[in-house]
Amino acid sequence: MQLALYGYSLPLRQPLTFKGERLASREGLLVCINGQWGEIAPLPDFSTETLAEAEAESLACLVALSRGEKVSPKLPSVQFGFDCAQRPWPNHLPAPLPPYPLLQGAPRKLIETLSTADWQASSPSRLKLKVARYAIAEELALIEQLAAKLPFTKLVLDANGGWTREEALRFCERLNLNQIDYLEEPCATFADTIAVAEATGVAIALDETLSRREEWYCHPQLKALVIKPTLIGSLSACEALVQRARAGNLCVVISSSFESDLGLGLLSRLASEWAPNEPPGLGTGHWLTERVTTATGEVMTENVHCLSNMESSA
Repeated sequence: MQLALYGYSLPLRQPLTFKGERLASREGLLVCINGQWGEIAPLPDFSTETLAEAEAESLACLVALSRGEKVSPKLPSVQFGFDCAQRPWPNHLPAPLPPYPLLQGAPRKLIETLSTADWQASSPSRLKLKVARYAIAEELALIEQLAAKLPFTKLVLDANGGWTREEALRFCERLNLNQIDYLEEPCATFADTIAVAEATGVAIALDETLSRREEWYCHPQLKALVIKPTLIGSLSACEALVQRARAGNLCVVISSSFESDLGLGLLSRLASEWAPNEPPGLGTGHWLTERVTTATGEVMTENVHCLSNMESSA
């Protein structure tokens, strides 16, 4: 049995801020088990574990595997990586639908970008915009500009639980819902999110609620589950959410957490398997300026840092 763990650090096209933490590069791990790869990349301030903790558990799991033992990682990102590296992937998956673009940044800068962008020839059917980061008036102005520039594009708004119930109500009451596909996690609690949906009529989606494994229920205003396997962890837990979504007639969106190109490829395969008719939320790749794989999907081990490489007859 061939077992290896590598570390990567990929520069971001521009620094990004996640819940107050500013990142200039994305760091993670790649695990290889008998030639099959997985990615372990906890996202700062969203994952419950740090990269150092994930590395420690990954190394311990590889040592256990080398002894012929079964392993059951506890940390979500490690669960995801090891599950992918040991999964019997289906042979014939449909071609994945192209992911929809992601916009985030200062509204004024994005409005300037919009004035020069030429999307008319290939207007995306859906566009995702991060909200609850700047003044409500500025974000609403940006949404109006987007709606005017892209009249046939549905907007997915993602607040990452950033508003109080009162702030979310103030935002949604001034929002033109005609072009809004849904609003992800307006508030930090499911009760507040449902209250906002009921008061304003906005369609909502769950994301962080799923990653935190909190209680939720189907509701007429609930439209989609946004499943982030890196944050949720085991693929069996993700599949359980997919089944629950189907039972509730909800859309399933497989979404990224700023993984490398290898991780995005794995998520794309899961999207083809679990939600073949829904474009995945995998538009984070353009933020990274470098890759860990070749155009044919081979990992460039010379460009990543080897943390462990062992062979076992177990």
